[in-house]
Amino acid sequence: MADENLTDDERDLGASPVSATEPDPTPTDDADFDAATESEPEEAPQYGVGPFTIREVAILGLWAVAFIVSFFSVVRAPFSSVWMSGIDWVLTIGVPTVAVFLITLRRFSPDGIRRVGSLGVDQFASVAFSVSSVIWLSYIWNTIATVVDDGPWYTTWVVWVELIVFLALVLLTVFAPFIAPFDEDFRGRPEAPAHRNARAVRAVVARPRPEPTPESYAPVSGDGAAQATGAYPIGSYAVDDAEPSTGDTGVVDAGGWSPTPAYARGATDTGAQPVTDAAPAAASRPFWALSPVERDVVDERTGAALFRIGPTAWALVIADRGSSFVVQHEDGRVGVLYDVSGVTRG
Repeated sequence: MADENLTDDERDLGASPVSATEPDPTPTDDADFDAATESEPEEAPQYGVGPFTIREVAILGLWAVAFIVSFFSVVRAPFSSVWMSGIDWVLTIGVPTVAVFLITLRRFSPDGIRRVGSLGVDQFASVAFSVSSVIWLSYIWNTIATVVDDGPWYTTWVVWVELIVFLALVLLTVFAPFIAPFDEDFRGRPEAPAHRNARAVRAVVARPRPEPTPESYAPVSGDGAAQATGAYPIGSYAVDDAEPSTGDTGVVDAGGWSPTPAYARGATDTGAQPVTDAAPAAASRPFWALSPVERDVVDERTGAALFRIGPTAWALVIADRGSSFVVQHEDGRVGVLYDVSGVTRG
C-alpha cells in the first residue's frame, strides 16, 4: 500500500541507490583540472646524425667548405689568400671557426662553455656568420665599384663561394627557428635564467635635488645674547605706531618714531643691564632705512620680487651684510635688498 502512494520519480530513485563510496564523476580539484587542460603535449624525440642534429651537421659541412676555400687566393695576382691579408682572417673565417667549435663542443660537453659573454652559443654563431657575410659582400662591392670606374675585376671565385656559404650559415642560425625542419633544434629546450647583461634594464629615477635652507636667525632672549651675535628672529621687533616722516624738508624727525626691539623690552622687563658699548650694538641691531627710489626686495632663494621700498616709507633692516640688507616687511615677509646705494639710515 505504501508503494501505491509513491510517484514515478520516487520509484526510480529508490530503484537506483547511489553508493556512498562511489566517486563523484565531476572533478573537484580545480588546480589539477586546469593543469590537465593547459599542459602542452610533450615534444617528439629529435633524431639526427650521431650526436648532432640535421642543422648542426649542415653547419659543420658548410664551415668545412668555407675553411678549405679560404686558403685559395682572393685576388687574381699576386697570390693572396684571406689568411695573408692582414687581420682580415679574424672576422672572415677566424671567429666563425670559433663558433663552429663551440657548437661541436656543446654536444660532447653539455656543462662546458654555454655562452660567450651574454650571448648563447647559437646567438654567438649568428653574429659571427652575419659579420663574416658582410665582409665578404664588401669584397664584391669594392670590386664592382672598381669595374664601374673602368678598372679590372681583380677578385676570384673564392669571394663568391665564401659569400654564398656564409649566407647559408646565416640562414641556419638567424632564421632557423622559423624554417622546418631546423626549428626542431629550438623547441623543447629547458628554460634557463638569462645572463645578467641580457636581462631587462633597471628603471632610472631622477636624482633628488637638495632643498635650499632659508637663512635662520637666533631667538631673542632677555640676556642680550642675540644682541651680541647680531641675529634676530622675524617678527621680534615692536615699532611705535608713528613712523618717521621726512616732511617737506627731507629732515627726519627723531622724536616722531622709536624702534623698540624685543631684546630691549626683555632687558627692561627682566632687569638685565643695558648694553654700554654703543659701537658694537649699533653695528648689530636693526635699524630703519629709507631708499631714495623705488627698489625691489627679492626672495634670496628664488630671486622673485617680494615687495618694494621707496622714499615714501621707512623700511626695517634686520641684518646688514655690507653690500645688501635683509629687510622685513610690516606683514612679516623677509627679503634681500641688493641695491643699497644712497640709502639713508635711521
